[in-house]
Amino acid sequence: MATTVLGRSVGGRYTTQITTSHHQVIADEPAPEGDDLGPTPYELLLSALGACTSMTLLMYARRKGWPLEEVQVELTHDRVHARDCDDCEEGDVKLELIRRHIRLLGPLSSEQRDRLTEIARRCPVHRTLSAPPRIEDVIEPA
Repeated sequence: MATTVLGRSVGGRYTTQITTSHHQVIADEPAPEGDDLGPTPYELLLSALGACTSMTLLMYARRKGWPLEEVQVELTHDRVHARDCDDCEEGDVKLELIRRHIRLLGPLSSEQRDRLTEIARRCPVHRTLSAPPRIEDVIEPA
């Protein structure tokens, strides 16, 4: 099943209206470059990964009848220098790094926590970002 999202520039700078099948949100860049009217594209990307991680863990734990009460996911994105990169031809290569800190609240056993750690890597957005996805561009005339 395909998912369709429309992004449309609506401001004088970078403000973009994002429309899904039932919702709208604004994305923007922080001031002074943008108007800071919404999250940045990277904040939206991290939000998607965090939401998917939380939902996946809750669904799994509920199916198993485990006492997972709440999932908190804190994410950061950075570009870091690649060290000891065998495939890097250039000397000053940077890699995208997403750090995901997951807090599992509830009286879970250590085995349940270990299994949920494995399941977090199986959330659909995590899998998409790890693949990496193939992006095909179609530029249409106005």
